[in-house]
Amino acid sequence: MSGSAEVRQFLLRCEGGDTGSGGLGGVPSQRAGHADAPRVSDDQVRRARLAVAAGARDAEDCAQLLDMLGLVPDDEGQIPAQR
Repeated sequence: MSGSAEVRQFLLRCEGGDTGSGGLGGVPSQRAGHADAPRVSDDQVRRARLAVAAGARDAEDCAQLLDMLGLVPDDEGQIPAQR
């Protein structure tokens, strides 16, 4: 599963979900290719970071969760969830 799909699923769980997006139970289905894939916006990344920070036990837990979700910039400054 790609990082951006994981972020969308995370945001859907935090915001109560959107059953109109297709997929089973409101969970987005796997995309076939990257050309038609909608990008994760800067606002979505910001909200995801805030949700992670709110649910983290401490700073180390927060850093690990952000890294696992692709919300930490890589060496080139790109957010993996937005690729």
